[in-house]
Amino acid sequence: MRVAGSRDAARAARTISRDGASDRIAVEEPLEIRVRGEALTVTMRTPGNDEELALGFLFAEGLIERAAPAGPPADLAANTVDVDAALVREPDARRFFTSSSCGVCGKGALEEVVLRAPPLPPGPTIARALLAGLPDRLVQPGFAVTGGLQATGLFSVGGEPVVVREDVGRHNAMDKVIGWALQRGLLPLAGHLLCVSGRLSYELVQKAAVAGAPVLVGVGAPTTLAVDVATEVGMTLVGFARGGTCNVYAGAARVS
Repeated sequence: MRVAGSRDAARAARTISRDGASDRIAVEEPLEIRVRGEALTVTMRTPGNDEELALGFLFAEGLIERAAPAGPPADLAANTVDVDAALVREPDARRFFTSSSCGVCGKGALEEVVLRAPPLPPGPTIARALLAGLPDRLVQPGFAVTGGLQATGLFSVGGEPVVVREDVGRHNAMDKVIGWALQRGLLPLAGHLLCVSGRLSYELVQKAAVAGAPVLVGVGAPTTLAVDVATEVGMTLVGFARGGTCNVYAGAARVS
């Protein structure tokens, strides 16, 4: 459903200084996430699939454990989603009101992920060639037009696309996919692969771990903290997946 005040399109036209041409630019607008009428956080995002974003964010942060009704608030405030859920723990106000994309650092990050994400079970075993080619199957219509959107894709273990979401924020794209899966009862993602269009940061590994994804593939490089977290939870972390090759930074036992 559409959130009051948001746009249906992920891109908007602007006139640029190039022979007066019109260009398509990725839309970036704030989204306020409320829980039972109380404001929790504001994140900058590309409008669309806002209910999935809100649910995925709350689940990845360990604040909810199951899907809940989400939609426009009672006051119909623009760019706002209200989630009707009972939180399972108190949120850290400092964390949420600084930036929805920032995590904690170092040892604290590892401890936090371990608390929220139990070690991943063994398997599945995936061919290296399939992992290397996964980004080629990550269809990104918004990026093709604007060049300004990140994407996260959910795939079967055979490499078939299940769902893809785009957003100006890579963490938002991940949250939208997790929210989509939560609504459909697909969590944990034990029988799936996740693929992202950019680098592999700590917060993406954290969110994938909480969602129970055994494999995370990225087009770009990982950070040291991303590798440490993936190793700690037993996730297979694959970077620089491009041109038919890839690097395996953690969880090599799943790669054939």
